[in-house]
Amino acid sequence: MSRNTSAAPRPQLVNWDIAASTAASLTPAGPTMTPAEIARAVQNMRELADASVGHVHAISRLDAARDLRDSELLIVDRASWSKANAQSFRTLMEPALDQLAATRPDILTSASLALGGTLTGAQLGAILAFLSSKVLGQYDPFVASRNGAGGRLMLVAPNIISVERELNVDPSDFRLWVCLHEQTHRVQFAAAPWLKDHMTAHIGQLTTGLMGKADSLSERLGAAVKSIGSGRSRGKGEGTDGVPPQEAGVLSILQDPEDKALLSHLTAVMSLLEGHANVVMDGVDGSIVPSVKTIRRRFNARGKSRGPLEKVIRQLMGLDAKMRQYSDGSKFVRRVVGQTGMDGFNAVWESAEHLPTEREIHTPDEWIDRMSLRRHG
Repeated sequence: MSRNTSAAPRPQLVNWDIAASTAASLTPAGPTMTPAEIARAVQNMRELADASVGHVHAISRLDAARDLRDSELLIVDRASWSKANAQSFRTLMEPALDQLAATRPDILTSASLALGGTLTGAQLGAILAFLSSKVLGQYDPFVASRNGAGGRLMLVAPNIISVERELNVDPSDFRLWVCLHEQTHRVQFAAAPWLKDHMTAHIGQLTTGLMGKADSLSERLGAAVKSIGSGRSRGKGEGTDGVPPQEAGVLSILQDPEDKALLSHLTAVMSLLEGHANVVMDGVDGSIVPSVKTIRRRFNARGKSRGPLEKVIRQLMGLDAKMRQYSDGSKFVRRVVGQTGMDGFNAVWESAEHLPTEREIHTPDEWIDRMSLRRHG
């Protein structure tokens, strides 16, 4: 009688299948459209996504944007976006989990781990389901494209159509405006081919650190939720890092200096990427997007009309603090471009050492001085 000596499958800290299925089941339906309307919208978005690359090239002055065809363009629905992001999370986190299995096997042999992985998967799925109705587009550099060395560019068609109807703006103008932002992200990673590995390594280090403290994460997450409630009862006021306590959200679970330093760096990078994309998308004039000023004004005003439930969820997830960081990123890019020109700013893509720190995002002149860039008179 032979004995099965194969190793038992490793327990999962996150049940990715549960995350994907939960997200798909909870994702709200999009706007009602006929098959013909859907086909026309998808074709229009594909054409505008292709056309936007040339505009990004003209505004950003990045050679990487010249006839860029390294990525896969996907026009997706909300459920597909949720599943794709569950896959992306898994791609980012699995190396950290493998390292954890080698260095802290005790964490991965807990009797409660399977139940915890199911619960965490369901929680992640619920978060993705919530976000699936908010995200207009996304460039994912971490999951390889089937078309080349780049990642996946996703446009979430139901959300784009819902927002353009809500804002009562020209559909083609709005779709091109969205494509400009997402294609800029694609160009950023093409201009800085080292950036993907740089971010992957830092995300992996942060994930490894957090997972290494898995036994206390649930307690800290509970404390973060309580801080939101107490912050709301106290009213406005800032914490020690300048972030209002009711908006710090799950970010407040980070306790160790090493974790905070990693998050600070990733925050600066994300602020840079989002700020640059915002500057590019708003760099078009009326000859390219005739109603761009109206779109931006109405889009910004839309964020002020969120309901109470959505505001609480956004605070829990730290999304409002994140949006402030993106605004700071736009200010950084505009200041640097105003002082050194776009070619001067583009030094940021040359190496990881040229990335701004979180402090420099808020004080761009310090980055200009560090880079020894000449200021315009």
